[in-house]
Amino acid sequence: MLVSKRVKRLLQLVPGKRRFGVYRFLPFFFLLGGAMEWFMINVRIGKETFYDVYRRKRSERQYEARMEKNE
Repeated sequence: MLVSKRVKRLLQLVPGKRRFGVYRFLPFFFLLGGAMEWFMINVRIGKETFYDVYRRKRSERQYEARMEKNE
């Protein structure tokens, strides 16, 4: 319960409650999304980034689809 009170108090500190309501939190979500995107593009885990894996899997699927089509 103590954590809930702290979270509520922290949320009350964000300005714009009367004018924007819950939409006042949108800039935080945009920043969080941008940070996640930057992390996925630039941070390597092992030898690969998220997009390296994504591109490889996409090309593998395209190759498999072409092979199935040729059979």
